[in-house]
Amino acid sequence: MHCLRTLFILGLFVISFQSRSQGEIVIDTSKNILLLKEMSFGVIFHTQGWGIKFSKGFNKTAFKKRMLNIEMVEMQSPKQYRQINPYFTNSKSYVYGKLNSVFIFRGTYGTHRLLNRKPYWGGVELRFLYMGGVSLGVAKPIYLFILEPSPEIYVYSINEEKYDPDKHFVDNIFGKAPFTKGFNELSLYPGIHGKIGLDFDFGVYRTKVKSLEIGAMIDVFPKPVPIMAFNDPNYFFLTFYLNFNFGKRYN
Repeated sequence: MHCLRTLFILGLFVISFQSRSQGEIVIDTSKNILLLKEMSFGVIFHTQGWGIKFSKGFNKTAFKKRMLNIEMVEMQSPKQYRQINPYFTNSKSYVYGKLNSVFIFRGTYGTHRLLNRKPYWGGVELRFLYMGGVSLGVAKPIYLFILEPSPEIYVYSINEEKYDPDKHFVDNIFGKAPFTKGFNELSLYPGIHGKIGLDFDFGVYRTKVKSLEIGAMIDVFPKPVPIMAFNDPNYFFLTFYLNFNFGKRYN
């Protein structure tokens, strides 16, 4: 709930700042033209990570728009936190108990419906959206630097090993290995998703996309996706998100 409140306040701040920064009234000569197509890129912040998005849209009418999105988001566990080995001053940070780095790729199709048209002097246009599609979860195993004692007292060797909760503990983990380790051991988890939300278009010109999207998303997987060693794997992820979009509209 704290993350959701933070995202909502950040979104309101951006809209408020944009409205104040417009200053004088700007006349948009394209306001009476229905621009049929749009393309935009976005950055996503959600309650379990972040991501990026590419969107293409087509206006069926002035009140309804079809959208196709391609997204990639990181999915973290709300219970994870970073720590270091307290017995070695030069140790590296890591997340104790984390089995996999998880990313979700989404292909999404759906509808944006107009709720409030933007006034002629500018302001904010509001649309309600409902969308769904396919998800692909990708899990990359976590590799750690592991301390191995030697015959000589207080002398250790450091090896890169895939995290094993039965062998690796706080006292023998030196830190997280490079992120590139484990890409040859990816696990795939196909699934589906759906989302609902509100899209606030605060751009000055109709030919430019500047919008803030706020909503809820759920990803569901028939095979559970493991993130943490000491928690049940996840059959679904329910997140609340904030999405900034920038792009163009054209015919």
